[in-house]
Amino acid sequence: MALIDTFGRTIRYLRISVTDRCNMRCDYCRPSVEPMLPDHAALLTLEEIARLARLFVGLGVERFRLTGGEPLLRRNLLSLARELGAMPGLTELSLTTNALLLARFAHDLRAAGVRRVNISLDSLTPEIFARITRGGDLAQVLAGIDAALEAGLAPVKVNMVVMRGVNAHEIPAMIRFAARRGVVLRFIETMPIGDAGSLFPERFISAGEILGIAREAFGQDPLPAEPGVGVGAGPARYFRIEGTGAEVGVIAARSRHFCDTCNRMRLTSRGGLVLCLGAMDVVDLKTPLRAGASDEALMAMIRAAVAMKPARHHFDETVPLPSPTLNMVSVGG
Repeated sequence: MALIDTFGRTIRYLRISVTDRCNMRCDYCRPSVEPMLPDHAALLTLEEIARLARLFVGLGVERFRLTGGEPLLRRNLLSLARELGAMPGLTELSLTTNALLLARFAHDLRAAGVRRVNISLDSLTPEIFARITRGGDLAQVLAGIDAALEAGLAPVKVNMVVMRGVNAHEIPAMIRFAARRGVVLRFIETMPIGDAGSLFPERFISAGEILGIAREAFGQDPLPAEPGVGVGAGPARYFRIEGTGAEVGVIAARSRHFCDTCNRMRLTSRGGLVLCLGAMDVVDLKTPLRAGASDEALMAMIRAAVAMKPARHHFDETVPLPSPTLNMVSVGG
């Protein structure tokens, strides 16, 4: 039975966060005052994640993305990937990472069943990168990108959160980098989520302005890309920059929301099912799971949660209000 919400959208994609931990501290992702990390018992075990994942597949979900925090910090992640990747009915297993550890794990991830990766890269300038990530090592990330390409993870998508006054001036350099490396580049609008959302008004730069910067730098309008490797069922609109060989996407969560085609939900590392990044509703699956709920009961809870999925977020309101209870590091982006 397919998961169809009250607005006729079919849920086929689940982002699974495996940990709150991260080895970077990007200021748009982590809270300014670091909370105590949950003890191990607060997190879903790998067995619990696999059980819930199997139920989602049984309900028609076809794609999983492993996220965090930084998922490569989760012990025995490869064994989980192998189990998920072997589930009948699953068509794609992917991973989002900051790539600090990717050079070590890229080939093993590919062997375990992960087919593609999304990599966060917000600057090509070591000093700016270190400032955004609060200490991240750009060289390690670049090595991780190269390792992913060598391992045959394809496509490799590089995500840049564009921030006015911080890294927006690097848009042309990122396009050239993507063309040289043969990766798909996506520019992402900032979102007013968590206490980092207080920086949203001064940093926000729209998708239209991002494309305008590319137009000015390369002297041509970005043209819609043909369906291909980088163009998928996700929220990005893809363009090609003729003369560069680059394919770039723009994810316009605020200026041109894509809520009417949303096909995803998020399972947090603590067992919460997040219905929408712009809503406060989180359905607790961990408590009933650990209380002995049957598969049928858990599936009924999932169906009931999908029925509560809102029509849209409200990030594009005149005065966006950040929610301190939802931080990107906690919900898996």
